[in-house]
Amino acid sequence: MVVVAIIGLITAISYPSAAAGIDSARLVSACGSVSTFLNSAVNRVERRRQPIELIVSPKENRLTMYSAEPGFTRELPMPDGIVIEAVLPAAQGADESDRRLILMPGATVPGIGIQLANRRGARRIVRLDPMTGFPRVESVSKE
Repeated sequence: MVVVAIIGLITAISYPSAAAGIDSARLVSACGSVSTFLNSAVNRVERRRQPIELIVSPKENRLTMYSAEPGFTRELPMPDGIVIEAVLPAAQGADESDRRLILMPGATVPGIGIQLANRRGARRIVRLDPMTGFPRVESVSKE
């Protein structure tokens, strides 16, 4: 009985840190997925010379890309526990509706950021760099 009580106590003490670790891993994985998704959109524009419409939907918690090529659609839903908190820079006078961007061949990539958050309040921003066209992930400090 004492052994079972000790095991229960150890489990109760270690559960919050294990759950926090899982939430942190989900956030890191989601940031990697968003970076890959944005990179594939930019690559498709430059290599296939096709315009791409990129839709960031905080309400539906997903990213979608469309092309003029018939039947081409890609979606990236966020995993459980991860939300799209904001699209940066914030559009003036807009609410949290879908943000639509058009990526054109030969044009500059828009300098946007997609802020992701987990249940524990950790936040990261995936920014699309207009100079290089590559996404990068930034940690957001808790204030």
